[in-house]
Amino acid sequence: MNTTMEATQNEQNGQVNSPDPNPSPVPQHQSLSKNAQKKLLKQQKYEAKKAEKKAQMKEQKQRDAERKRKEWEEKLAALPEDERLKLIDSRKELRRERMEKRSEERGQKIQRLTQAKETGQNIVVDLEFSHLMTHSEIHSLVQQIMYCYAVNGRCSSPAHLWLTGCEGEMETQLQRLPGFDKWIIEKEKQSYIKAFSDRKDDLVYLTADSETVLHELDPTKVYIVGGLVDRNRWKGITMKKAEEQGIHTAKLPIGAYMKMSSSQVLTVNQVIEILLKFLETKDWKDSFFQVIPQRKRTEGDSENCQEVDGEDCEEETEKKKRCLEVPSLD
Repeated sequence: MNTTMEATQNEQNGQVNSPDPNPSPVPQHQSLSKNAQKKLLKQQKYEAKKAEKKAQMKEQKQRDAERKRKEWEEKLAALPEDERLKLIDSRKELRRERMEKRSEERGQKIQRLTQAKETGQNIVVDLEFSHLMTHSEIHSLVQQIMYCYAVNGRCSSPAHLWLTGCEGEMETQLQRLPGFDKWIIEKEKQSYIKAFSDRKDDLVYLTADSETVLHELDPTKVYIVGGLVDRNRWKGITMKKAEEQGIHTAKLPIGAYMKMSSSQVLTVNQVIEILLKFLETKDWKDSFFQVIPQRKRTEGDSENCQEVDGEDCEEETEKKKRCLEVPSLD
């Protein structure tokens, strides 16, 4: 009786206990472990700081451009007519020479990359792991790929880069890169297994879990780098994939030249830059010390080389920025 009265009272007050037709979604972080939540929070703070710094740099760049424009106008206003015209012509000539030099360098780069399609070392970035990554992790990998292409274009003997399994959100984000459609690079929706179906025995998956140490780069082989960010969540995944496909594996000879402070897992751009430097120098030690971040080395090894930090630190960010400050990435 009391229950019936309470139900009637609730109906009169509009408090019917029916399911909410538009329930609020449960925050994703509630299903994560404490360590994962901390990492997510750290990543969000980093992204916010990065966006703020980018905005500040943009504002500073605008202020600098405005200051230079005013200085130029004041300089011209202080000169007699004939000298002013000479200065303007001189500036136009310098600009023309600069544009010609850039055009020449771009032509030489295109020639080198085109030649690499025939004779260069084949290096594949395996993009079949995109379904395991978040939107921000895919964005991070896309930035690494852009950096790899820029570095490769500056090499005197570039490799021939491949992107396989390039579809879905990964392909969408890559297509947004300026000039991506003009990149001299192989873009395949299919996997490397299908792309190199007639050369399966030449495929070598580079993974830190392999027992085979890579001492030399064989120009007849195709080296594969796993396109995966935050591999700590997926330990051994590239090794397992290679074993299931029945292809060769190898690891870089890092242990022979330096001691790592943690795991020997490197980012995609670090691995590819190491390979590119070795193609030019034939020196693993020099290649490792120029590329591997100081935070991943023990103190003894870090003392003997210049500081080059990782993807989430300012030194590497500035390094990438300098490398990517070009008119076009084609």
